[in-house]
Amino acid sequence: MIGLLYALVAMGFVVIYRASKVFNFAQGELVIIGGFIVWFTTMQLGLSLWLSIPLSLVLAGLVGYLIERIFLTKLIGESVFSMVMVTVGLLILLRGVVLLLFGASVRPFPIIFPLKPLLLGDMLIPMNLLIGGIITIVAAVGLSWFFNWTRSGLRMTAVAEDHVVAASMGISVKGSIAFAWILGAILSTIGAMIFLSGKSLTFLASDIGFAALPVALFAGLESIGGLVLAGIIIGVIQSLTTNYLDPIIGGSLGSVVPYIIMLAILLIRPTGLFGWRTIERV
Repeated sequence: MIGLLYALVAMGFVVIYRASKVFNFAQGELVIIGGFIVWFTTMQLGLSLWLSIPLSLVLAGLVGYLIERIFLTKLIGESVFSMVMVTVGLLILLRGVVLLLFGASVRPFPIIFPLKPLLLGDMLIPMNLLIGGIITIVAAVGLSWFFNWTRSGLRMTAVAEDHVVAASMGISVKGSIAFAWILGAILSTIGAMIFLSGKSLTFLASDIGFAALPVALFAGLESIGGLVLAGIIIGVIQSLTTNYLDPIIGGSLGSVVPYIIMLAILLIRPTGLFGWRTIERV
């Protein structure tokens, strides 16, 4: 189930990449900003979950929109390297903003999902991860349909291929990329609610963005459906390694093995397991 949570966070990477061909290194920071928005609306403003969750998703989408408008919209048409470097700077900036606004202290995160685990035979399944897994599958089906069968989704894919050509065809490049960042921020906030429900909130929770990185690269940065399978594979291998190998070797191989898998798949197939193969004719 933890693999499906990684897949949900990794969807933020893929949605932004499919619309702009930019790998967003600040995806983990979007997760923690979404977490703090949920904490603020629920714990500070005292709103019920029925009000705070939709409000938090709207505010998170607004944050994604503002980030795109302030930092990325002026780079349309520039090299991919320039835009990627902006996301690296964004990672540092957002982490600093979170520390400045909320500090490094630990805060209790509201209970979004029931804490009582589901008992299946000898297995105890945390309820937040079970519901999160269902949300991940529904989101993957919905986004796959959106990108493959709707006019807006196909326009976003065209924008990712070439900004200049897409603009010459009358497609709003700025609008498509802004919408991708809004989607990425909303997905990150949903991931934060699943990951942090009933736990503690600090700026270090942004590390889940790096935990989701192997899933995104293993699946291939264009495949949303492939994220689900990649998340399950990496989650199962990580759990088996943690339960059976870590007690033998006395280390933390379970936390490292997703990155070993990522490096192995990149050496064998750089586009990932389900990434698109580009055919160029000269």
